[in-house]
Amino acid sequence: MVLMKRRRFLTVALGTGISGLFLWLAFRELQPAQVWANIQQAQVGWLGIGAIVYFAAVTVIALRWQFLLRTIHHVPLKQLTPLVAIGYMGNNVYPFRAGEALRIFLLYRNHRIPIGRATTTVAVERTFDGVVMVSFILFSLLWIDIQSETVETIINIAAPIFFTAVIIFLALAARPQILKKLAYTIARPLPEKLGGIITSIADEIHEGLAGLRSPLHLSGMIISSYTTWAIEASVYWLVMVAFGFDAPYIVALLVVGTVNLAGLIPASPGQVGVYE
Repeated sequence: MVLMKRRRFLTVALGTGISGLFLWLAFRELQPAQVWANIQQAQVGWLGIGAIVYFAAVTVIALRWQFLLRTIHHVPLKQLTPLVAIGYMGNNVYPFRAGEALRIFLLYRNHRIPIGRATTTVAVERTFDGVVMVSFILFSLLWIDIQSETVETIINIAAPIFFTAVIIFLALAARPQILKKLAYTIARPLPEKLGGIITSIADEIHEGLAGLRSPLHLSGMIISSYTTWAIEASVYWLVMVAFGFDAPYIVALLVVGTVNLAGLIPASPGQVGVYE
């Protein structure tokens, strides 16, 4: 118990420290009076439209999750959308994107979808999100002349990770026997109970990847991934318009890609500091 409390304290302290560092970097030259003046001049109507558009993005995210879950269990979109919204709320309240675990648990509680399979679908989602973010940044840089070491660093780190992960997921989905053979090879010399856990996890991952084996479901997931983040970029752009920024939509794509990839850095709830 003491060890768990100490580990929890260190986790929170680490996240808070990282957030504090990035908050200082973001706001060290902030002029509060100017910020307040800009807030007063914001066009509330555009912000309201942005909020409505954001809920459209959440619905498309739920649709994407539904594509991955269809081979496991059909969950109506109207029941899946609240789970996604709760999960995103959790990401803003709890550290280390714990909202993902929250929606996985709710999916199990409400629809009895095994934790392992649901976790696999969320991992696939996040991997494809990373690919979308990288492609948004690369596409934006074709049109925007910007020199940023931060953006270059994010791309250099994130691109190999996410593209490799996508290839692995697709390979395991296309050749499921690879994962099973690997799991049984690892489990064979181990004690029966531990070996059983490993093979069970492999089976759950295998079932969770079933959505990638259907060209229709895979296409739907890819299209919905780009659609939802394009809508999310629209929200960013609408907020820019509300605050008087004269920036094209392509800038919003760059911001969305950079901010969300930077969000991979462990931090406090809501990625405070890193986001700024």
